[in-house]
Amino acid sequence: MENRVLKLDGVHNFRDYGGYAGAQGARVKTGLLWRSAQHGDASASDLETIHALGIATVIDLRGPSEYEAKPCLRHPEFSAQVFRYPEETAGLALHTEAADGVVTAAEARAAMMRLYEGIAFRENLVPMLRCYFEVLRRAEGPSLVHCVAGKDRTGFAVALAQHVLGVDRDAILADYVLTNRAGNIEARIAAGAEQIRGKYGAIDEATIRTLMGVEEDYLVTALAAVEARHGSIDAYLAEAIGLDNAAQETLRRHYLEA
Repeated sequence: MENRVLKLDGVHNFRDYGGYAGAQGARVKTGLLWRSAQHGDASASDLETIHALGIATVIDLRGPSEYEAKPCLRHPEFSAQVFRYPEETAGLALHTEAADGVVTAAEARAAMMRLYEGIAFRENLVPMLRCYFEVLRRAEGPSLVHCVAGKDRTGFAVALAQHVLGVDRDAILADYVLTNRAGNIEARIAAGAEQIRGKYGAIDEATIRTLMGVEEDYLVTALAAVEARHGSIDAYLAEAIGLDNAAQETLRRHYLEA
């Protein structure tokens, strides 16, 4: 799976989430569906590599305080359409929000689990999920979805997209936890530690690493909460995201290949 990860200097967790087996024996196309962390620390080389992907649309799941604190750097010829929500999508990145008041790694993990239980229902994230799936439905070229660390809000959005395309649940979970191995892990953790400690003060290394990683149980918890409230992932997609069966079939036509 590591072959799908772009090795960049300052943009972490940048990867193609296509390539998996999908619905009815088809495979998810590669080169069209990208995910990453923020681009505020991108090197000139990173920008050249990203530009070569031909990305047509960028869906930035961060809230205003996040993208104003770390504006994305762009290639001189950047021309992609960028979608953002004008209000906070999560208040803060989940790993930052979870750090509030925690002392131990166990407390951090419990906080992450609580936040994932409600991630699907965040009032200002849901509109961005709707926006993301509308972008995917229009299929105007390669797209990129990202947040701060590219692991929580982005991870949930990607899991939903892979579900629509018929990716097996085990493969969805495996792709989700690839965050823990994707790219320069230590640099990503260090960047997160600086942000978290700058807001909350001294937090030990084990707790930081818990906050900056992902676990299968986080996503399992989020999907279980969706199923508990809506009955199924497909019902949630139809009722909350506006993605009915016909829209899902459109996505499968766009992004699956024999």
